Amino acid sequence: MASTNSNHFSSRLGFIMAAAGSAVGVGNIWGFPTQAATHGGGAFLLVYLILILILGYPMLVAELMIGRHGQTNPADAMAKLGNNTLSKKIGKVIGFTSIVTATLICTFYTILSGWFVSFALAPVAEIFGFTAASDWLMDFSLSRNLLFTTIFILMVIYVIRQGVQQGIERWSKRLMPLLLMILVLGAGYILTLPGAMTGLKVLLIPDFSRVWDPDVLVGALGQTFFSLTIGTGAMMVYGAYLNKNEHLGKLTAYVTLTDTSVAFLAALMIIPAMYVAQHNGVQIFGEDGSLLNSDTLVFTVLPALFDTLGGNLQYLLAFIFFMLMTIAGLTSAISIVEVPTSYLMEKRDMGRNKATYLVGALIIVLSLTVVMNFEHLFGFMITLTTERAQPLIALGIAIYLGWVWQRNGLLKEILAQDGVDSKSLFWRVWPVYVKFICPLLITLIIVQLFNK
Repeated sequence: MASTNSNHFSSRLGFIMAAAGSAVGVGNIWGFPTQAATHGGGAFLLVYLILILILGYPMLVAELMIGRHGQTNPADAMAKLGNNTLSKKIGKVIGFTSIVTATLICTFYTILSGWFVSFALAPVAEIFGFTAASDWLMDFSLSRNLLFTTIFILMVIYVIRQGVQQGIERWSKRLMPLLLMILVLGAGYILTLPGAMTGLKVLLIPDFSRVWDPDVLVGALGQTFFSLTIGTGAMMVYGAYLNKNEHLGKLTAYVTLTDTSVAFLAALMIIPAMYVAQHNGVQIFGEDGSLLNSDTLVFTVLPALFDTLGGNLQYLLAFIFFMLMTIAGLTSAISIVEVPTSYLMEKRDMGRNKATYLVGALIIVLSLTVVMNFEHLFGFMITLTTERAQPLIALGIAIYLGWVWQRNGLLKEILAQDGVDSKSLFWRVWPVYVKFICPLLITLIIVQLFNK
């Protein structure tokens, strides 16, 4: 495949890197190890892997299929599936809600990623003797948060204004291999340190008595949606940038595999690192056995671990790790910010530059509002988007694809793909699975989430 349309991905690899970059983000490298450490390590990993397979993968295929069929923004792509005025309006509402959700996710995501940028710069300042600057960079002050939230949003705007091929695709191809390399080297190094093997056992040996624990199930489900960016419209937008003949089953498998591998590698690095820190005298568990500072795990346990190593090694490792986090944040934020940007470009007939700057300005205003009301809004935004909106949107997408998109239209879309046999087991099962099983699984999860 070689696309001449600059609004489409130029290559299969470009799409896989961009879509995997969208999926691979702070949710994998910050969220997954934190959730795993909080919810029993191996038990959480097992439930997460099962949910990725039975829910994450089929729903990712669904979002990409809708996006590619519509070749437009999520609101209009969903509306195109409707067969009467009412169903078209419902589709548009579901799609538009995903655009709003993507914009609101940016409010906490940019703050979090801004922390990673400042934590990456802190060891550099320390090496050059700017101790006061280093302390400020690691201090959760209002001034630091305002500055680095803005810096991170400007980084995202810089990439997005360059377009699909020159911006999103080119930067994803650069950043994703770098991210994977850092993760592999980081995990390899951590596993050589004293205490790491205890953490490895916690991660790899499941406590089967915890598998049915509602907290584990809800945590793993939320993680599945958040890490694959399901329900944000990002995958619909990327689907719209795909050629009609691409084999979605295979492409989605590559994206899901990359995303899950990164989550696992991050856990392979961070959970053993916790036990290395504990071995070196850093307290990571409370008296009741619960994880201390679970929400800020990577900002407390890991810097404490790096400090115990001493010398310039501690600064080098801290810089590399937080650069990794910055890259992960950037690849995901690019896809999320592209959702409202693509909508403005189409609905208001705007140039990419103007749409990018408008969306960027809106996100800066919203994010800085959250920064200035941090205690009230930060946790609220995370709950509202990842635990409430994303599962509800995913339910809407599953019901809509399964019950509203006419079978002949869906079959035509499946047959348009290169090398696809519509009579193969996957393509016979998948439409029925999305129609019945996915809505049932998502409803069970939503009930658990709302009963928390």
